[in-house]
Amino acid sequence: MVRIGPLVLPEFPLLLAPMEDVSDPPFRALCKKHGADLVYTEFISSEGLIRKAAKGMKKLDIFEQERPVGIQLFGGSEDAMEEAARIAEAVGPDLIDINYGCPVHKVVNKGAGACLLQDIDKMVRLTDKVVRAVKLPVTVKTRLGWNDQTKNIMEVAERLQDVGIQALSIHGRTRAQLYKGPADWTLIGEVKNNPRIQIPIFGNGDIDSPGKAVEYRNRYGVDGVMIGRASIGHPWIFNEIKHFMATGQHAMLPTISDRVEAAREHLRTSLAWKGPWEGVVEMRRHYGNYLKGLANVKEMRLRLCTEKDPTVLEAILDEVIATYALAAVA
Repeated sequence: MVRIGPLVLPEFPLLLAPMEDVSDPPFRALCKKHGADLVYTEFISSEGLIRKAAKGMKKLDIFEQERPVGIQLFGGSEDAMEEAARIAEAVGPDLIDINYGCPVHKVVNKGAGACLLQDIDKMVRLTDKVVRAVKLPVTVKTRLGWNDQTKNIMEVAERLQDVGIQALSIHGRTRAQLYKGPADWTLIGEVKNNPRIQIPIFGNGDIDSPGKAVEYRNRYGVDGVMIGRASIGHPWIFNEIKHFMATGQHAMLPTISDRVEAAREHLRTSLAWKGPWEGVVEMRRHYGNYLKGLANVKEMRLRLCTEKDPTVLEAILDEVIATYALAAVA
């Protein structure tokens, strides 16, 4: 078992990474259904929360079927993060996570996300404020460092543990790399094997197959892995990894019907959560991922991404099954 404060997870848990515009309640519920052990919200601006901005407040929505779930916050102001943590705690998540890893300019330019890797003293002060503000476990997601010359993750891990975080997820790239090049897990393994480190260490970056998850578990000794991009359009990856760990055999890949039915479930939960307009629009970024690799699917994908009527969208999904499932049988 892996413990994050009072939260008990299975041995070698699989975590769904927080992803902006992706890991909303409908997507989290799908990943939970298909084997994710812990899921996170999209990152939420602390400044937006304390101003009660509608977008940030909506991201606080969590539902029983997705538990355990962590709310992830980002920000560069110690006072704003402290207040935002209290607001987030009030909606009843299982933990609060702090984002010190987001590399995008609009976050870094506000002194938040991976920007804090350039000022570890401030990172420690900010983390300490959040830990003291809430009764829930506080965890952190970060990167190896700002660039190749400042890979300071060992110092970060030790100092954040000292102020009370309960787990640390490490993405195996620097901020300068963004998402380019292969993730380097060497330092992640060194952090995990540092005798000073007593909290769970989760590795993140490039886990896109059951074989790689098992290989990295064995090579680096991490307590679990966090999966992001590989789950988009393929929420089955969590149970595929579990099947491979348990049996040494690869699970059967999802069929065309499985893929379309997942898209249909995603659409319906999106409609229920966001309503008939936003629910339709926000699903448009997902169809291409569910239908990836199908021959000559461009026309159907275009129809799915332009249609506004949910009933017609369901009919198009039926058409995809009829077209491609029959073709696979033939």
